[in-house]
Amino acid sequence: MVNVSFEAVFEKNIGKIKDNLLKEKVKKQIAKIISLPESGKPMRFSRKGTREVYVPPFRLSYEYKKEINTIIFLDLYHKDEQ
Repeated sequence: MVNVSFEAVFEKNIGKIKDNLLKEKVKKQIAKIISLPESGKPMRFSRKGTREVYVPPFRLSYEYKKEINTIIFLDLYHKDEQ
């Protein structure tokens, strides 16, 4: 079983979403990540070690620590704010 934790920034940004359809899409992506932790795109350079999944128009950023079997959801941000 994978351990899951959420950063405060991630929880704050999820709370700001008013569109219920978009919230459902994000929840489905979270469930997919929990079942397949290496499904996201690996990041490079300054964000090395993290992964991202695109949920239009947002990006869901997370870190998967394989050695301790933990997923940490870091941020949910708009694609243009990168």
